[in-house]
Amino acid sequence: MPLPFRPRPMLVAATALAALLGACHPDRAAVTGSVYPTDYRARHPIVLADGSRSLDVFVTGPGHLDPRQAADVDAFMMEYRRYGRGGLLVEVPRGVPPVLAAATERTAGAIRRMGAEAGVPARDFALAGYAVAAPDIAAPVRISFRRMEAKVADKCGLWPQDLGTSSFAVDFSNQPHWNLGCATQANLAAQVADPVDLVRGRPEGRIDSVRRVKDIDQLRNGKDPSTAWRQDGQNVVKSQVGN
Repeated sequence: MPLPFRPRPMLVAATALAALLGACHPDRAAVTGSVYPTDYRARHPIVLADGSRSLDVFVTGPGHLDPRQAADVDAFMMEYRRYGRGGLLVEVPRGVPPVLAAATERTAGAIRRMGAEAGVPARDFALAGYAVAAPDIAAPVRISFRRMEAKVADKCGLWPQDLGTSSFAVDFSNQPHWNLGCATQANLAAQVADPVDLVRGRPEGRIDSVRRVKDIDQLRNGKDPSTAWRQDGQNVVKSQVGN
């Protein structure tokens, strides 16, 4: 009758020590032999890069801007004054019927006038044209400028490995696929108004010195420094002013 197998004490201790060291390893990706980081923020980092902003203004009348497009142009000019680098390029379509060409020229003039009213000097405007492939399709007046923007460093939609059964090492590595998280990072970068916010926080604004001095005087005189205001014309709500 064969004797039961009994592991040696030294072998058991070595196995337990190796398991503990493996569990405490700071980089699990290196242990599993992964070729790319497991954190999507490291695989698809958001970087600050030079980019362009553009707006298509469609001709909706004899050469004026309707309220919707006027609001779009006004917001675009405000963004240019704050973040724009270089000049503001205005491109009009070429190869369209004469009536539409005259309307687009007047629309471009209206855009320049709105820019002047918004504080954009005339020297910042540059006029150019672009060829129209299909004259029967609406051709807008395009305005654009260069600015710094946040974007993902690499291109989304890449699949280095097949998600199906392709390789035993890849299928059983228990690692996220390469494209996971890229769209999330791209959407986050697109929503950032000021890319510098991703680098550092904004400084605190100036204090309301008049409000602070008044609150301190009330505290010195033993009075309540809170602010009272009426809500819905009935209830009085008090709020402590944090200074």
